[in-house]
Order: sequence, then structure tokens, then C-alpha cells
Amino acid sequence: MNKIISNTKEEPANDEQKQSSLTVAFLNLFREITELTQFTIRFFKTLFLPPYEFNELLRQCYIIGCKSFALVGVTGFIMGLVLTIQSRPTLASFGAESWLPAMVAVSIIREIGPVITALICAGKVGSGIGAELASMKVTEQIDAMEVSGINPFKYIVVTRILATTLMIPLLVIFSDVISLSGSFLAVNIKGDVSFQLFFAQVFEKVTFTDLLPSVIKTFFFGFTIGLVGCYKGYNATKGTEGVGISANSAVVMASLLVFIVDMVAVQITSLFS
Repeated sequence: MNKIISNTKEEPANDEQKQSSLTVAFLNLFREITELTQFTIRFFKTLFLPPYEFNELLRQCYIIGCKSFALVGVTGFIMGLVLTIQSRPTLASFGAESWLPAMVAVSIIREIGPVITALICAGKVGSGIGAELASMKVTEQIDAMEVSGINPFKYIVVTRILATTLMIPLLVIFSDVISLSGSFLAVNIKGDVSFQLFFAQVFEKVTFTDLLPSVIKTFFFGFTIGLVGCYKGYNATKGTEGVGISANSAVVMASLLVFIVDMVAVQITSLFS
């Protein structure tokens, strides 16, 4: 009898704990969104104010762009190769193998290329920025910049966000070209298609309305990756432990926001198509 009474008393307590945990999670999410919004507003306020750190911007463009070419190129080549090999049997069953170059090109240029490249950059660039800024934060290098008269937000955050916004679209275009090269190789594994014929079929089906939306949304991908990486690193806490937390959370949050931005971009594009 006592056990029954004790169990009935524990159930309301468990319900209260669940409600309190959901409330805490909702408040944490709301606080995160608010702080990220304030960080974004601060970026745009600081963007047009002098001094302009062109040298640091160029250095970050080199680090983010040039040093990511190899990873993006290998990923793009494998992506085009695998997508073509996997699509061939399905098209062959309908006798539509001639559509293979055009189908792969439209798929890569419209959706797969930008999203996969952005996710790769979110893992490499986003985590790098988050870890770098977090280590500067916990070792008080940012505070030292403020004492020496340098605006750390302008020098550290603005340059990195601008660099990712400019470099991610270039990396996506580079990845698309390499992907089509991988697709050309895959087509010739079980067939014999000339270089001229392959790309003639590609450009016959790829239109300006395919290229423009896919390029425009990559700027938002780059801005999102740079913003999240800088936000997580610039607001790091918990000492050296916060470096790993910032890098990990930057990758997770940037990847999630890339999918959200892509979903919004697809919806907007479908309205005008």
C-alpha cells in the first residue's frame, strides 16, 4: 500500500520535471536566437565604419578559400562520379541514358553542389573559426586588443564573415565544375561520349534560372557559416573546455542553418518559376 502511494506521488514530480526541462530548453533556444540576432545587427553596424582591414580580409580569403580547394575539389569529383554511376541503371531501364549528363548537371548545379559544399565548409571553416576565436577569447587576446586600441570585432569578426561570404560561392562554382568532370568520367566508364557532346548536352538543359538562384543562395550560406563560427567563438566561456564546445556547436548550428536557408531559398525560387 505504501509503494502505491509513493508511486502516485512521484508521477506529478516527474511531470513537473519534464515541464521545467522543456521550459529551460525553450528559454535557452530563445536566448540563443536573440543573442545571434544582436550579433548580426552589431556586424552590420560595424561593417561600414572605418578602419577597413583589407589586409586581414585578404588573408582570411586565402585561408578560407585557397586552403579549402583541395577538400572541396575531391568532394565534388566523388559527388559527380557517384551520382552518375548510381543514376545510370535507373535511366537505362527506361532507355533514357542520353539524359544522364543533363540530369546530373541540373541536380548538381541546382541543389546538391551548393548544399554539400556548404556542409563541407561548415565542418572545416566553421569549426576552424569557432576554435580560433574561442582560443583567443579564453586566453584574453581579445581583451588585449581592446586595451591596445584595436577594435577586435572589426578586425576579427567582420573580416572572417566577409571572407566566408565571398569565398563560399567561389568554392561552390569550383566544386560544380569538378563534379561535372567526375560525371564525364563516369559516363565514359560504360560508354563513349566525347567531351564536346557531354557538355553540349549539359548546357542545353542548364538555363540561367538554374544558375542564378543557386549562386545567390551560396552567398547566404557563406554568411551563415562565418556568422555562426564567429558568434560561437567570440562568446566562448568555460576556459579551454569552451574551445571544443564552440567548435562543435559552430558546426552543428551552421549545418542546421544551411538547410534552413536552402529550404527558404527553394520556396522563394519556386514562387518565381
